[in-house]
Amino acid sequence: MRSGPPEPVGAPPKRSGRPYGEWLLAALLLLPNLALLVIFTYRPLADNIRLSFTDWNISAPVAHYIGFDNYTTWWHDPNAHQVLKNTLIFTVATVGISMALGLGLAILLDQQLRGRNLVRSAIFAPFVISGAAVGIAFQFVFDPNFGMIRDLFDRVGLSVPDFYQRPGWALFMVTATYIWKNLGYTFVIYLAALQGRRADLDEAAEIDGASAWRRFTKVLLPQLRPTTFFLSITVLLNSVQVFDIINVMTRGGPQGYGTTTLVYQVYRETFVNSRAGYGATIATIMFLILLVVTVVQVRVMDRGMRRD
Repeated sequence: MRSGPPEPVGAPPKRSGRPYGEWLLAALLLLPNLALLVIFTYRPLADNIRLSFTDWNISAPVAHYIGFDNYTTWWHDPNAHQVLKNTLIFTVATVGISMALGLGLAILLDQQLRGRNLVRSAIFAPFVISGAAVGIAFQFVFDPNFGMIRDLFDRVGLSVPDFYQRPGWALFMVTATYIWKNLGYTFVIYLAALQGRRADLDEAAEIDGASAWRRFTKVLLPQLRPTTFFLSITVLLNSVQVFDIINVMTRGGPQGYGTTTLVYQVYRETFVNSRAGYGATIATIMFLILLVVTVVQVRVMDRGMRRD
């Protein structure tokens, strides 16, 4: 005699697909966002790419098609190498130093310290200040005649560099200013990630006798990998688009292109030199570079997550 549950009678019921109403609801919710993306992101991007193939004065009513001449001109421009170098140095320095300092401060101020909330607020406060205002304030900080840096150098018996005449020091000046202003962003994001980490893993590693460095590299950093990936992209995109601090402090100089980055060159060619088509070419090149860098970041992060 057969035991167990009775066999089902008849054909098995067919699984119905997702209800039509759910698809309709999803479409209604996504449509406004997609429309805004198309209007304010993808259409301007397409127009910019189209203009990069034209010779257009921004005040002229007609843009003349010239093919790849703008790209050829940029490739042979003797200043293009300097602009790319400035952009690379500024971006790598701001991204790397901002994230390293932000993580260090977040670890420090995640401890039970007296007055830590006040210090947290002080670190985050510059992030909400206008970049132009910060640039004006730091002009006085780096002034070689009566600035704070001059006073500090005098106390240790050193001569202060001329930040406004030497391109290398000028680039250091705007880089340090940007890091000071935006350090609060990486600090707050890392602090939030630290407060959401698994404390039991830290306790288990400490019980096993792992050193502080091994707990940091083998336990803490893997938990912060998604946060680090998010910051690496957002800080990179923000750094490449810096305009206000450079415009206020150096206007792209000294000596012509001493602190000019790609985004500032777009402004200079479009609105100062009235070469909107050439400015659109530089903007397109900057977009392609960022696209490649972002794709590489995503693939590296994806491989790291798979190994874990």
